[in-house]
Amino acid sequence: MTTAAYTTHLPANAGWLTRAEAWLDHKGKGAWIAAMVLGFVFFWPVGLAFLAYMIWSKRMFSKSCRTNGRHHEGRKAAWAAMKPSGNRAFDAYKTETLRRLESEQEAFQEFLERLREAKDKTEFDQFMDDRARRARSETEETEHA
Repeated sequence: MTTAAYTTHLPANAGWLTRAEAWLDHKGKGAWIAAMVLGFVFFWPVGLAFLAYMIWSKRMFSKSCRTNGRHHEGRKAAWAAMKPSGNRAFDAYKTETLRRLESEQEAFQEFLERLREAKDKTEFDQFMDDRARRARSETEETEHA
């Protein structure tokens, strides 16, 4: 595999540390953990530095190192959506659309809650029916015995 696969987003003058970070990100969380363990084995401050960097950069707790950049872009896009554009008509439209989407989300959350409650009630009713059936069958068995 060529280095172009995981360094396409890097500037041309990126240093070796930046390239190493991109390589480790491309390989995934396992590569970061292996590098940290090797750092501890050969020279413990290097392993400690890897651990500190992984915690500081949130690589330790993210699902995958590869999604880190996309998550950051999503946050940046969300922040850009909050800023006013300078066009009052567009900002009013955006505000109304966001308000409508929020109310639809709340309605959907309420719908899901009602579904969960209905499912819970159905399961509970089934449990109580089964329990009553067992109690009746036990009563009938003791009466026939």
